[in-house]
Amino acid sequence: MPTPTLRTLALAALFLSIAPLAAFAAPANTIRELATALETCMRIGGAPEGSEITIVFSLKRDGNLLGKPRISYARLAGDSAAQRGFVAAVAAALGKCFPVGITDGLGGAVAGRPISIRIAIRPKQTET
Repeated sequence: MPTPTLRTLALAALFLSIAPLAAFAAPANTIRELATALETCMRIGGAPEGSEITIVFSLKRDGNLLGKPRISYARLAGDSAAQRGFVAAVAAALGKCFPVGITDGLGGAVAGRPISIRIAIRPKQTET
């Protein structure tokens, strides 16, 4: 079986990013609810332990992204294929998480303000 190329991974991320987001029961009305919604949406599995990435972005009033998110910090673990896979998974998760459902009140409070998300893959805890 051939190994996936960077182009293949990018295409996979693109197709995953246009997949619809599962609807939340109600739009987020508080910062805590927004954080919970984003945390739930941004779960990434199968990434190499020790990988971390911090993304900074802003939202419009309606929950859509304002401009392009930027990476403010990255520590990528594993070989180059694992690193590309992690970055592709983060890009796919970003694509499916937005627009995020927020109320008009929360939209007015967060619109245009920088928000950061840190995704860190920690080692699994073992019981002793």
